[in-house]
Amino acid sequence: MNHASPHTASHVHEYEYEYEHDAGDHSEILDLDADVLAEHIASITAWLPVGAGPRHIVDLGCGTGAGSLALLDRFPGAEVTAVDVSAAHLHRLQEKAAGAAGRLRVVRADLDAPEWPDLGTPELVWASASMHHMSDPDRTLRQVHDLLAPGGLFALVELAGFPRFLPADAPEEAPGLEDRCHAALDHHHAERVPHRGADWRTKLTEARFTVEGERTVTVDIGPPHTDAVGRYALSSLRRLRGSAASALTAEDLTALDRLLDTDSAHSVLRRTDLGVRTERAVWAARRT
Repeated sequence: MNHASPHTASHVHEYEYEYEHDAGDHSEILDLDADVLAEHIASITAWLPVGAGPRHIVDLGCGTGAGSLALLDRFPGAEVTAVDVSAAHLHRLQEKAAGAAGRLRVVRADLDAPEWPDLGTPELVWASASMHHMSDPDRTLRQVHDLLAPGGLFALVELAGFPRFLPADAPEEAPGLEDRCHAALDHHHAERVPHRGADWRTKLTEARFTVEGERTVTVDIGPPHTDAVGRYALSSLRRLRGSAASALTAEDLTALDRLLDTDSAHSVLRRTDLGVRTERAVWAARRT
């Protein structure tokens, strides 16, 4: 694999923390993800082996449009069709893309449906942090293959779990709290998101794609950090609590709630040692 880490100084999805694509409005956290990880998303779009710029791109599971907007910027001659099941996400994307409205089309659709609406014949399909949520990803990959123009490219971006924000010895009263939260989240996702961490290279090959490139983008931002990182950490840890709470001790829950209390001196917003650490895996696969 090639390794890139522009900040070692990521729709994907987008890139992309773990969230349920059909479980309500996640616009705030998706917007923060796009803001904080914009440089990493741009590095992925710049790496894609597309040759001549595509004229039509489809973004599957677009969320609030981190990938769509990056692709519009990367390929100024292209039009993007953005697909998501959430009307709130699509509305937010339209607001953010007002200046490129003539190049953006939004389509509300359930990608788990056996038949998709007419999405045209794109030369590039982008899917960030969406494929592992499909009930039958093998069928979805075949649908993507058939959707693409001959010779077209599929960019699949997946996340290496939920981002981390705290140092290993934090917080002082519960060192290693984030590790324990992640262990609980991994157990939660093993039951509810069985395709997380799938062997995508093999699945792409079985769907008749030729994998032309594969890389891992390492995200390691700060400290020091921006206000957006603080808000991203707060929003993300709130969602992490929702999934991990039942597996945590009372002491860990108390420590986590102190971090989430924005009125507390211990609030995550007041910490100076926050960072963002995660990885995104990317596959570039050709319809031959």
